[in-house]
Amino acid sequence: MADFISRLRKRASDIHPTILYPEFKDERVIEAVKRVNQLGIANAKIVDCEDALTVSATMVAEGEADAFVAGAVYTTGEVIRAAIRRIGTAKGIKTISSAFYMVKSSSSSSESWDSPSEVLTFTDCAVVPYPTAEQLADIAIEAAKDRRRIVGDEPVVAFLSFSTKGSAKGASVNLVHEAIEICRRRSINFVVDGELQGDAALVPLVASRKAAGSEVAGRANVLVFPSLDAGNISYKLVQRLSGATAIGPILQGLSKPAADLSRGATVDDIIDVSSVTAVQTISIGSL
Repeated sequence: MADFISRLRKRASDIHPTILYPEFKDERVIEAVKRVNQLGIANAKIVDCEDALTVSATMVAEGEADAFVAGAVYTTGEVIRAAIRRIGTAKGIKTISSAFYMVKSSSSSSESWDSPSEVLTFTDCAVVPYPTAEQLADIAIEAAKDRRRIVGDEPVVAFLSFSTKGSAKGASVNLVHEAIEICRRRSINFVVDGELQGDAALVPLVASRKAAGSEVAGRANVLVFPSLDAGNISYKLVQRLSGATAIGPILQGLSKPAADLSRGATVDDIIDVSSVTAVQTISIGSL
């Protein structure tokens, strides 16, 4: 975990964007801003004024800052509404969603973490309750784009289900199939497959038995959940049972970065999310 966090902070400091924090009365935010500046992660500034959330979003939209981080006090709905109204969605994307970056604990045993990747992207775990196929495709595409920015490797995207390659039938299986077809029609530049159960997506031996020939099975690093129920439950179970660090929720799909913290966020959580948000300012064209 320390390796990924240190790499992330180094990349953020190389970019050194200006990040705004509108929750000027929260002690956690005040301390996090101080430490973000001390660590050189960003030029972190507290916005201390009436309607600070709207002001922060407007400043990002107008290019006076690169991103904003909120959510320690404001609700998810308030943060997302401000971002949509002022910043807007990325080109070709209609859906704002989220991801958690699940980072393997250095103390985790191999039995508790089957994936060969140090970091897994879980999406969507915080925003869209029951996505349509179009929304699920948006979620996968934006998660893949951000994977390149944030982790720096190639996204390998698995659409998850209770079924693997026709082993069961159901409405959610059909939803996954439709979302994959939408992704492929958009000429994506990353590999995608499904429907896959979690073990088939992550474990090579299981993949060889359940999904032989799949480009994704056994090596996925982006896991797309069919509903918020599945995503939210899964990330919290993985966090608690494997000792993984959950960085997020990280908003995706906006034309410029904004972050929605958990209202239970610690100072360290705010610093980690700030590091991710700093890296999100990298333009797609420079990747």
